Amino acid sequence: MADSYKMTIAGLERELPLCRLNEHLRIAAFVIFGDVEITVASAAALLKKCPDFDYIVTPEAKSIPLAYEMSRQSGKPYFVARKGPKGYMTDPVHVSVKSITTEKVQTLYLDGLEGRKMSGKRVLIVDDVITTGESLHAVEELLKPFGCEIAAKAAILAEGDAAERKDILFLEPLPLFFD
Repeated sequence: MADSYKMTIAGLERELPLCRLNEHLRIAAFVIFGDVEITVASAAALLKKCPDFDYIVTPEAKSIPLAYEMSRQSGKPYFVARKGPKGYMTDPVHVSVKSITTEKVQTLYLDGLEGRKMSGKRVLIVDDVITTGESLHAVEELLKPFGCEIAAKAAILAEGDAAERKDILFLEPLPLFFD
């Protein structure tokens, strides 16, 4: 049984360690923290696929470097749906989410001031990996009260069945590993 999965992302080869989620399922761990080269290349490649947008929103935390780099390259601002309310937030909105890589239900928060800035604007939702789509759905729910138009939902990788979805943009499919 292999301990890693080799793939090419945005023209760069990476070897992803396989991590066990349960007795029957392993996933290839893709973490862009600290990998500036893959972050910059992936941001550029994703921006080529994306329609026009005014803002980027990403769930905390692993996709923050990607959202930052896409913001830097496009000149468009980005906001983070946080995992907890912050003292500086004005009238935060929140929604609960459960993803495949999280053991418990999490709550995401968006600053109401940020939401009002995006009101009626085209928003690009960005994540590092889409598996179940629950994080994307949570961000969409956070944006609903503000009347944002979802320009697109994009990620570097679409894992498992997510690669068959027609409502997302992504660079590469990533298989799930069943034992």
